[in-house]
Amino acid sequence: MKKHNFYAGPSILSPYTIKNTADAVLDFANTGLSILEVSHRSKEFQAVMDEAQALVKELLDVPAGYHVLFLGGGASLQFAMVPYNLLKTKAAYLDTGVWAHKAIKEAKLFGDVDVVASSEDKNYNYIPKNFVVPTDADYFHYTTNNTIYGTEIRKDPDVNVRLVADMSSDIFSRRVDVSKYDLIYAGAQKNLAPAGATIIIVNEDALGHVDRPIPTMLNYKTHCDKGSMFNTPPVLPIFSALQTLKYYKEVGGVDELEKRDLAKAAKLYEAIDGSRIFEATVPDHADRSIMNVCFVMKPEYAELEKAFLDFTATKGIVGIKGHRSVGGFRASLYNALPMESVDVLVNAMKEFAEKA
Repeated sequence: MKKHNFYAGPSILSPYTIKNTADAVLDFANTGLSILEVSHRSKEFQAVMDEAQALVKELLDVPAGYHVLFLGGGASLQFAMVPYNLLKTKAAYLDTGVWAHKAIKEAKLFGDVDVVASSEDKNYNYIPKNFVVPTDADYFHYTTNNTIYGTEIRKDPDVNVRLVADMSSDIFSRRVDVSKYDLIYAGAQKNLAPAGATIIIVNEDALGHVDRPIPTMLNYKTHCDKGSMFNTPPVLPIFSALQTLKYYKEVGGVDELEKRDLAKAAKLYEAIDGSRIFEATVPDHADRSIMNVCFVMKPEYAELEKAFLDFTATKGIVGIKGHRSVGGFRASLYNALPMESVDVLVNAMKEFAEKA
């Protein structure tokens, strides 16, 4: 049975990425070696790193003066690396969910943190509005997409301080004005590659302004100076990321990806809003994520939650169980997910509702 993968991460990858990665596991670049065992100092892998960095710059229209890095440690390591490198006295953070909350916790180890707004009062089911970012903050940090709760900020904010964003779950799903940001980071395992690599886009001008000594491996400048090759990089995920980036370019770039993502999300939200047994967890349409669609059974049908999960499994649908802090269901519609899978889910929802 064909599987329809809605997992929130690690998540679906394109067949192009999976096939090319599988081929490279057997024989990488006609070296007779597997990508799993090749030297990261070889000219063949250096070419992979160079092309991956160049494609990120091309697809996101990254201006001059920015470095593209591929590092290990996941986005969670960036929660500490960002303030380590950028926080001198005070930083501003927007609290929109678990990952933003964890970033705030790490930043407090390095200086004062001004939480400018939070949606915790309603279990993060909305994006705070009309907050003020203090002009004396060293930077403002926000999380663009909140995977657990299904909220998303799809417009680059205008602020008068350095701007930092965690784009782990929606990078390459919309056009970003990178020039507004001093640092963007994203774990690979949603829209780019298997877990193990993190992409960082950093403005060189933002570095070197803190007085504290920074450990070599936690200093962005170390990796900028060495082109992400200071130490052994996560070779396999970077190779897979390159395949995804090539696939993105082949299908038409970020604009085409956004068009597809908007269409998938619109179809699923329409089915949820029109259902007599399901309802969305994010009431404001403007705050709804197009990457992670969260929904629940209406209260009078709550006892059918497990039955629906069991029913979807018979259709080859996997990964739609909601996060434990929200419950219900979560359908992740990352770039590699085809419309066919959304159709299967929508049809399953309608079929189940007819029998409920």
